[in-house]
Amino acid sequence: MPSDKAADRPITDPEGSTIALSSANAGRAGARTEIAFEGAPVPARIGESLASALAGAGHLVTRNTARGSERGVFCGMGVCRDCLVDIGERRNIRACMTRVEPGMVVIRAGGESPPRQPTNGSTFRQLDSVQVDHPDVFVIGAGPAGLSAALSARLAGARVLLADERAKPGGQYFKQSSAGAPIDAQQEEGRRLIDRAIEAGVEIWSDTLVWGGFEPLDFAVNRAGGILVVRPRTAVYAGGAYEKPWPVPGWTLPGVMTTGAAQTMWRSDRRVAGKRILIAGNGPLNLQLASELIAGGAEVVAVVESAPPPRSFMNAARMALNAPGLVVQGLRYLASCRRAGVPVYYASHVGEIAQTASGLKVQVAGAQERSLVADIVCLGYGFLPSNELLRAMGARCSYDSGAGHAVVERNGECETSIAGLFAIGDCTGLNGARVALAEGTLAGEAAARHAGFSTSGTHSVRKASASLRRHRRFQKALWSVYWPSVKTAPTSDDTIICRCEEVSRGAVLSALEEGYRAAGSIKQRTRLGMGHCQGRYCGTILSALLEHRGHQVDDQSGFAPRFPVKPIPIGCLALDPAE
Repeated sequence: MPSDKAADRPITDPEGSTIALSSANAGRAGARTEIAFEGAPVPARIGESLASALAGAGHLVTRNTARGSERGVFCGMGVCRDCLVDIGERRNIRACMTRVEPGMVVIRAGGESPPRQPTNGSTFRQLDSVQVDHPDVFVIGAGPAGLSAALSARLAGARVLLADERAKPGGQYFKQSSAGAPIDAQQEEGRRLIDRAIEAGVEIWSDTLVWGGFEPLDFAVNRAGGILVVRPRTAVYAGGAYEKPWPVPGWTLPGVMTTGAAQTMWRSDRRVAGKRILIAGNGPLNLQLASELIAGGAEVVAVVESAPPPRSFMNAARMALNAPGLVVQGLRYLASCRRAGVPVYYASHVGEIAQTASGLKVQVAGAQERSLVADIVCLGYGFLPSNELLRAMGARCSYDSGAGHAVVERNGECETSIAGLFAIGDCTGLNGARVALAEGTLAGEAAARHAGFSTSGTHSVRKASASLRRHRRFQKALWSVYWPSVKTAPTSDDTIICRCEEVSRGAVLSALEEGYRAAGSIKQRTRLGMGHCQGRYCGTILSALLEHRGHQVDDQSGFAPRFPVKPIPIGCLALDPAE
C-alpha cells in the first residue's frame, strides 16, 4: 500500500497540477492570498478552486482553442476540459479541479507557454511492475453512493479503499466547502457521512483517478503523479453522472456553463460568477440553484423550464407520500424565487445565445418566446451516466431510447455482468441522491459478502431496502412532473456540437450524406469525439442525429470507450531511469 507519508507532499492531478494543499498550506486553507492571471493580480482564497477564484474576479475566459475561439468554465467537474489553463511550466491544467495556492502564475491555455522540461531516457512502466494494493473492497467514487457503500462494506468487516478524483469526498451532491466557507444542511449531511466512514476505518484516497480496469478486477490508478494497481476481491463503481449538452448557437461562449458548475462555485467556494444570471433547463436542480444564488446576492434574470407547469395532483401526491421532506424543500425553492420576483417560464427553452456589448443575449423559444440578457447562462438539461469505465471493462448494457444513453445491467444486489463488480448510483440510471445512498448500503454489504465476510442483513440494510423502494417511487413521480416539452436542442448547421474539436452539426450531416453511418467512421471523417472529453458530450448528440435520421441506435452505436477513460499525461506511465 502507498505510504501515508504521501499526504505530506503535494498530490497532483492527472495533468500534473497541485489540487490538494500541501501540508505547509493546509493550515492556512481559506486564508486570503493573491495569484496572477494573464499578468494581473487576482484576489483568491487558499484551497478554493482556481476556476471559482477566476470567475469570481470576472475572468471568464480560460483558454483559446486551436481555431482561436475563447472558452471558459463549462462543466465545473473535470469532464469537458474547457477551463484548461497553464500554471508555470505545467500546461493544460483543469482550473475546476485545481486548488488555489499562494504564488500561482496562471495564463490561458493555448497561448505561448514555457516549454516543458525534457524527460529523455524514460521508459514505460508495465502494469505488472508497479506497486499493487489488495483491499477487500475497492469503491470508486466518493459521492453519496460510494460513501454509503464504503461505510456498509467496512461495517461488515472488510478492508475498504475508497478512491475519488476530487480533492475532497462528497461528490456533486454533498459538495464539500473549501476551508472557511460556511456549509448548508446538505453539505452537513455529507460531512457526517464522511466522518462516519473515516471513523469506521475506510481508507479514502482523494485526488485519485481510476483510469483503467482489466480482468479479472485490476484497476489502473493515477495518484501522486504516478500509477499503481489496485487488485481487490470485489469492487463497487459509483462514478455518478454529468450534465447533458444543449448544443445551440452560442453554447460554447465563455460565461455559458452548466447548472452544476455554477452551483459548485457557490456551495463549495461561495463564489458567484456574475451579477445577472439566467438559469435554463429541466428539473428541480435549476430552482435550487436559483434559490441559492438569490441568497448569494445574484440577480436571477429568469428560470427557463422546458417542462410544462405541473398540473397533476396525483403525481404531486405520490411525491409527498414517498418523500414529504423533499417536496417541502422544492416548494421553498419556488417560494424563494417568487419572493425575489424571479419569473419562471415553463414549456420554454434556450434557442440561441449571442455575445453582445451588454452581456449574453439569450433567445428563449417555446411557450414563452422572449429575449433576455445576462452575464452568466446556466444550462441544466438533465444528466448522462458516467459509465465509461464499466462499459470499457465489458459490463453488459442495454439502450434506453427514452433517455438516449446506455444503461448498465445489474442483478438485485447491484452486481454487473462482471463477477464481483458492482455498480450503484447515477452511473446506472438517474434516480437521485436518496436512491444512491440506499443502493450504496445494499451493494456495500453484498460486496463484503462476496469478498468472504459474513453478513446478516442488518437493520441498516433493511432500512435501506425500504428507502430504496420509496425513493424510486418518488423519482418516478418527479420525472412525470418534469417531463420536458422538448428533449433535444434545436441547432443550425453551423452550431458546434463537438466542443473539443469544434466540429459543426453541418460537418456531421455532410458525413452522413457521404455514406458514413458508424460512430467510428464519422469520428475518422470529422474528428468528432477526438478531443479531451473523449466524446462524452458530442457522442450523445451524434446518437440523437442518427436516430432522427432513421438509423438504428443501441448501446453499441456510440463511441467505444477505451482506456484511459480520462486523459492522463504520458509522463505518468514513464519510469525515470534514476528510480
